[in-house]
Amino acid sequence: MPVALAPPSDLTVPEPGSTTARDVLSTALGRAMREARAAVRGHPVLGRIEPGALASLVRRARVGVLVRALRSAADVEAIRSELVATMLAELSGSGSHQTVAIEEPIVLALADNNPLAMHEAHPDKQGNALDLGGRPTGEWVVALREALHIVRSHLPDVRAEMDLHVQQIVPVGFYADKHLSASYREAIGTLYLSLHPSAMTMVEALVHEFQHNKLNALLETDDVLENAHEPLYRSPVRPDARPLHGVLLAVHAFVPVALLYERMIAAGDARASVAPHRRLREIARINREGTEVLRAHARPTPVGKALLDELFRWDQHFAPLL
Repeated sequence: MPVALAPPSDLTVPEPGSTTARDVLSTALGRAMREARAAVRGHPVLGRIEPGALASLVRRARVGVLVRALRSAADVEAIRSELVATMLAELSGSGSHQTVAIEEPIVLALADNNPLAMHEAHPDKQGNALDLGGRPTGEWVVALREALHIVRSHLPDVRAEMDLHVQQIVPVGFYADKHLSASYREAIGTLYLSLHPSAMTMVEALVHEFQHNKLNALLETDDVLENAHEPLYRSPVRPDARPLHGVLLAVHAFVPVALLYERMIAAGDARASVAPHRRLREIARINREGTEVLRAHARPTPVGKALLDELFRWDQHFAPLL
């Protein structure tokens, strides 16, 4: 039974001092804890673990992804066995895996145990295998630190939420002519990003996938849309038709990206790209297309209505650019 959650008014762009992202993540963690408890019931060690220790384990991205993967696993026993082994390793302190520090608490992962990483919904991709793209880890760290610094400079409240939600970034290759990124509903705390020579491309992808993480946490305890997965509609950012869930993901992700450009332009930050005003207008147009689809067709839950109302307010904020 889903846990009741107060309708959030600022899950897209946090207001100063907001606890919305923390509250949503905490509620999502509660569900995962109950599922983890059921999965290890009867185990001589894990079956008796105290709630605080269990929460600490399930909060870790490497454990949480396995708990959630159990819901749709074809081989439940294999995932459960991996979950038990991972929890025991983390509990004993021997579960450390290869990582490179980016900015505490966010690390670059050099190993990924997500059993769904090669499942792909995008028509132009073939999964998200870990791949440094032939680039040294130092180059990745420098690029990601710069992207995080830009977010902190212009969206400090969003950057603070990243420290709450994001634990690891999994590298998925280097491409000079395109950028690939992904998130998985099961992998809360993990972002999949490719490396790109443009700082703003990295910034956009970082904010975009982080927003998906926040929405994925909300979806742990509320459906948000009653008609989320059918029928299909034209997407403002994808070549394929998408369910309303996909349209919602796109708009929710692009709103803070637009706000970032707006603030960078106002501050005269030269890193805002070669044509920041054009990019800002482009994003405003994308969001308008998405919000029009949502206005016309979405049937939200009470929690979803609060989220849509926030998105519609931001659409009005950017309306003068259209």
